[in-house]
Amino acid sequence: MRDGDQGEIYRTAESSAWEISRHPLFRPPALQPDVRTETPVVVRRRGAVAAAGAVSARLAAAAHRSRDAVAQEREYGHFFLFVPVFLGAGAAIWYALPRDPPMLALLIACAVFAWPAWRRRHDPDLIAVAAAAAFLLPVGMVFAALESNRLSTVILDTPVTTHIEGRVLSREADDRGRIRYLVQLTSTRDPALKRPPSRITLLVRSAHEPVSIGGTIAGRARLNPPSGPALPGLNDFAFDAYMAGNGAVGFFYGKPDTSRPSSSGGGIFERMSERIATWRNGITEHIRSRIGGDAGAIAAALVTAEQRAISPDTVEALRQAGLAHVLAISGLNMVLAAGTFLVGARMFLALVPGLAERYPVKKIAAAGALVMVTLYIMISGGAISAVRSWIMISIMLIAVFFDRTAISLRNIALSGILILIVTPSAVTGPGFQMSFAATLGLVAGYAAWRERPVRQERPNLPLTRYAGFVSRFLGGLLLSSLIGGFATLIYSIGHFHRIPAYGLAGNLVAMPVISAVVMPFGLIAMLLMPFGLDALPFAIMGKGIDWMIAISHWVAGWGGEVVTGRIPQASFLLIGLGGGLLCLLRTRLRLSGLLLVLVGTFLAFWPDARPPPELLVSEDGRLVAILSGGEAATNRGRPPDFIYSQWRRALRIQSHTPPQLRPAGQGKANEKAVGDVTVAEKRRKERRRNIDSESARRQMAEALEETEGKPRFICRAKEWCAARTPSNWRVVTIEDPAFLGAACDSADFVVASQHLRSAHCRSGGLLLTARTLRTTGALEISPAAEPSEIGPSYAITASVDTLRRPWTLHRSYDWRSGSFQLDGEAVAINDNGE
Repeated sequence: MRDGDQGEIYRTAESSAWEISRHPLFRPPALQPDVRTETPVVVRRRGAVAAAGAVSARLAAAAHRSRDAVAQEREYGHFFLFVPVFLGAGAAIWYALPRDPPMLALLIACAVFAWPAWRRRHDPDLIAVAAAAAFLLPVGMVFAALESNRLSTVILDTPVTTHIEGRVLSREADDRGRIRYLVQLTSTRDPALKRPPSRITLLVRSAHEPVSIGGTIAGRARLNPPSGPALPGLNDFAFDAYMAGNGAVGFFYGKPDTSRPSSSGGGIFERMSERIATWRNGITEHIRSRIGGDAGAIAAALVTAEQRAISPDTVEALRQAGLAHVLAISGLNMVLAAGTFLVGARMFLALVPGLAERYPVKKIAAAGALVMVTLYIMISGGAISAVRSWIMISIMLIAVFFDRTAISLRNIALSGILILIVTPSAVTGPGFQMSFAATLGLVAGYAAWRERPVRQERPNLPLTRYAGFVSRFLGGLLLSSLIGGFATLIYSIGHFHRIPAYGLAGNLVAMPVISAVVMPFGLIAMLLMPFGLDALPFAIMGKGIDWMIAISHWVAGWGGEVVTGRIPQASFLLIGLGGGLLCLLRTRLRLSGLLLVLVGTFLAFWPDARPPPELLVSEDGRLVAILSGGEAATNRGRPPDFIYSQWRRALRIQSHTPPQLRPAGQGKANEKAVGDVTVAEKRRKERRRNIDSESARRQMAEALEETEGKPRFICRAKEWCAARTPSNWRVVTIEDPAFLGAACDSADFVVASQHLRSAHCRSGGLLLTARTLRTTGALEISPAAEPSEIGPSYAITASVDTLRRPWTLHRSYDWRSGSFQLDGEAVAINDNGE
């Protein structure tokens, strides 16, 4: 008898026994008493052993199922999708380190783990994934180090007023007609900078004849280093400037000198960049001349990504309506432009008699669309989201030549790998993260929709066809908006600390207008622009944008913005990683992603054990805020929106209390200049002020006593401000250094926005000056966990925790000695400022 037949007999017997047991006349045999002589203790031990064996068996079965799931994911080819994940994680680790790790150590790590990763590349288990991660993580760190060394951006060390001269690389006008220039700095004088940056961004407020790209611009300007994080954990603009190659920001005093002859360009790449910038600027000005107002500025932003001309009110309305993503050159713009061209060109070629039968018109249209999107990326500024979209659409169009479909997760992975090889710093920015998260969610959702069970077809009636088309269009729009919104939700919270509550409604109402009117007619206008026939298409495009603006203001009027505040970094990472696993995996392993999302959400809502901050100090020391129960009292009536808006969203500040102003001059006995000097000489000579210290101390004490229990600053104009925190800390900010002694005698915290030589208060109070804040960045001061009986007990969190990274090294530079002051020792630099 064969083994198979014997097994069949056993199964038949078992089934017959089961049928007998189900018969209504069946009676089971009586149970016999247990005659074993084991003691109860032994029985319990055997029961414990059996329970342990059952648990062990279940664990073994779960492990076996996990191995099967890993092998199945391997068969799907999903391990390749984790290559950009590990590369990006390695780059992010490199940027988070307190100092640059040795390049030799990174290369050795790559060499050591390369062989195990290669040998285990085909193994269907997690060991292969671990080996690949061990190799790709240091590779990502190497790419990050190479990019930093390639850029070597020199960042200005301290604010300075000097005369500059340079070559204009690009220019962009805002909604008030002010022009911002990107300048290649060639020389400085009065004073000459010892460590000048290579490229700077300068704003011209005065009306003047715009300087052509490639021309020379000169004048006296105020230069400032790029600012650091407004609070610990927020975006570091100095890091962004370093990676963009911009070493300083500032403005011209009055009109710049534009009469100088144009300087000769550099190499072929510099001349090509200037030519593209000229085209881009010309297209922007042409579109704005065809379409006026905010509609023209948005139309130009959709083509060239220049958004400065859009009014702040319209930008804020678009954000609150969830339509800010339209302004970015991303997948939406690229897909609509490429799809419109592909379908339109194919239909046009099909109308030519006999052409569709002789030639592959679909491939011809795809070739034209490939050229079009390449020109689009050239004039759009090359943002990360645009580059990602261009790579993916190019792969899709090239796949048409070979009659293949390229809408897959591997397409996303390939574009991510290419971007991380060239610009690994993009992994830290919201543009990269949100673009890939939205695309990953949409592709995964499309795959799930494609694999859904097919329903029975309905009768093919005309009304049914139209209703089906409308329902599919609206359903696809709703589904894509939901997937994109949920995929980017954590990144909106993590980077911007707010989400539009009615973003879904805004997208549902506005996206049909954008898809059917704005983008198609914008593409038609661009194609007709060389022939001068773009007036009518641009007019229709402008009308569609007017509808979009009206919709955004309507939705924003519902007051639906939700300010979320900061969330823990661990929560951000867990939710982001979990969402990625949900989209990348197809087996039961994707449940691990859901688990990570739930844990990250739990941590986000878990109450923080640390006391909330009571005192905030900006990086330059000019803005100080006292927090109390969602209310912020500042030392300025109109705090700078660039800083205060970040504070408001990150800490969920609900209301602002301006300072109470008092007349100035009551603390000064007299004031006189040293010697008989002219007005020009006064700028170069120090002034000696004789302050009535006793009167100043008395006034500060009265102000501090008046503000006890009422967080609010009392200020003397251009002299000082005083307030008390909820923990009864005494805080004094000074505008005039002459009041330093009185402030130190009166307060626990003294904040001065000047570069003072004093580093401490003799009375024991904490002195914060522009010199000390330069090395720490903005400060967040909270009550300590354990109060002190001697004085105020507090914990300080600095925004800048290291000075040894390339984008923070400028904070330690001393222009007098020409060296970096790191850990108490001077480190010399070479002639190139490195």
